[in-house]
Amino acid sequence: MNRKITICLLTTALLSIAPFVEAQQAPKMPRIGFLIAPAPSTISDRIEAFRQGLRELGYVEGQNIVIEYRYAEGKFDRLPDLAAELVRLKVDVIVAAGGIPAFEAAKNATKTTPIVVTAASDPVGSALIASLARSGGNITGLSLGGPELYGKRLQLLKETVPKVSRVAVFWSRTSAAVPSYLNEIHASAQALALQIQSLEVRSANDFESVFQAAAKAGAHALTVSIHPVFIANRKRILDFAAKNRLPAIYYATEFVEDGGLMSYAPQFADLYRRAATYVDKILKGRKPADLPVEQPTKFELVINLKAAKQIGLTIPQSVLYRADKVIK
Repeated sequence: MNRKITICLLTTALLSIAPFVEAQQAPKMPRIGFLIAPAPSTISDRIEAFRQGLRELGYVEGQNIVIEYRYAEGKFDRLPDLAAELVRLKVDVIVAAGGIPAFEAAKNATKTTPIVVTAASDPVGSALIASLARSGGNITGLSLGGPELYGKRLQLLKETVPKVSRVAVFWSRTSAAVPSYLNEIHASAQALALQIQSLEVRSANDFESVFQAAAKAGAHALTVSIHPVFIANRKRILDFAAKNRLPAIYYATEFVEDGGLMSYAPQFADLYRRAATYVDKILKGRKPADLPVEQPTKFELVINLKAAKQIGLTIPQSVLYRADKVIK
């Protein structure tokens, strides 16, 4: 009898403390889905900047947050499946990085999971969001600015090489924003008395034919639109520009750091670091529709004097004085 009483008392005690044990168990760690269009090696410093932003906010990967990485490795047709996989994993938020293909894949995969875009070129013009103030859906994040930046880059190119008259423009048709930036380029070119050679790059396989077309037409200079296919293949573009002695202006400092002539752009790493603040707000209960899309407030002009010397170009002092960084 005593044994039965003892067993009953133990059972009752265990049942009574079970809720308290369960309550003391570690809470479920939030999960971030990180969807990346190019190979990670091509934007490794940006990815690290995002991680650093999380650490500054108290998130340590593997300790109090989980990040599910999905890389398309430059094969953009893989992005829809990768985005759908993140949705199936029921991540708390998707961070889309590396360009419009990743942003659109995430948008098409879910209407409910919050999405943070890291550096979107003209997100309103590309129909990602309704407006910068209110996205009108489950997407928020950071913008690179609008199509007017293409005109600014052409202006800087003309100031750097006053004699230039024909500019090759490499672009890729990936979003609804394409007409707006092509219109801006042509309007700015007309105002600067420049001829534009418009060359579409659908995939990495198109570069050789595009290079041949630019060389055959006698382009005097070069610029490229914002797209992951260009950042992923920047060495090929830089080699072509150097071989043909073409002054070129780019949309990201990575081009210049790797040997390109000049760039006019916001700091991409800072935009990725700032993306972590959006993730933090969403994990704390804020809705993407209530978080305005942030625009860059500072743009940097970076010039590589080694690249200028290689193509026999002297950068005017009036342009050098305005440079935020000069690589010697």
